[in-house]
Amino acid sequence: MLAIASLLNIATPSQAQPVTPPKAYTCYQTDKEINIDGRLNERAWKKATWTLSFEDIEGDKKPLPLQKTRVKMLWDKEYLYIAAEIDEEHIWAYQDKKDQIVYLENDFEVFIDPDGDTDNYYELEINALNNTFDLFLPRPYRKGGKAQLKWDIKNLKSAVSIDGTINNATDKDKRWTLEIAIPFESLSTENVKPLMPQHGSDWRINFSRVNWQHEVDQNGRYKRKRNPETGKVVPEYNWVWSPQGIINMHYPEYWGYLHFSTDKPGK
Repeated sequence: MLAIASLLNIATPSQAQPVTPPKAYTCYQTDKEINIDGRLNERAWKKATWTLSFEDIEGDKKPLPLQKTRVKMLWDKEYLYIAAEIDEEHIWAYQDKKDQIVYLENDFEVFIDPDGDTDNYYELEINALNNTFDLFLPRPYRKGGKAQLKWDIKNLKSAVSIDGTINNATDKDKRWTLEIAIPFESLSTENVKPLMPQHGSDWRINFSRVNWQHEVDQNGRYKRKRNPETGKVVPEYNWVWSPQGIINMHYPEYWGYLHFSTDKPGK
């Protein structure tokens, strides 16, 4: 969400208000191989704890989300593993080309700032087709940052499993589950070296789920709902792990904390 400044309807810096303290998650280390298939069958995943359910991006200013989203994480010496469980009665996605603007349909998003200085951070968006859009920002938009859309997470692994049917408006679905492996070495650029976590390392991280109200056209395809009076697309819901307080994910100082531990999951 909110990846390209020209498309945004975001709060100005003067509107930014800190919310409750950022949430934190302890990420335990696994010594077993994780197979990225979207199914979370490994023992380490079963022992890893889920986050609390997502909230509105503005926190208590808005009602609780209509559908549940939660995340769990693991790591090893090469990868940060992220699993997301996304309840959805109508699973739909049509964007199937790399680096399309994925958040113009429903998606799941990851924001990572390894050193926590609010600059040089990374964004990944994935939809239910497992199509990805990734980018690097040397600094937030409000500080003059320009998204580097040609940057890619090299050797990214991701997979989706669907409990239901995708792009079928005649039934109701249950959820889609997303599994991601992000190589630590890939979180780098020509000018930014990768930061390899150790026991006790703290990163800044947040997750966002963009969910649009929808309608179905005469061909049975989902599309974003429009206001019949104005003809404009109805604004999306933004549901996040650690609330930002404003409708803008690009305040890394409001993201949650990711604590790395070399303890095994479940300990």
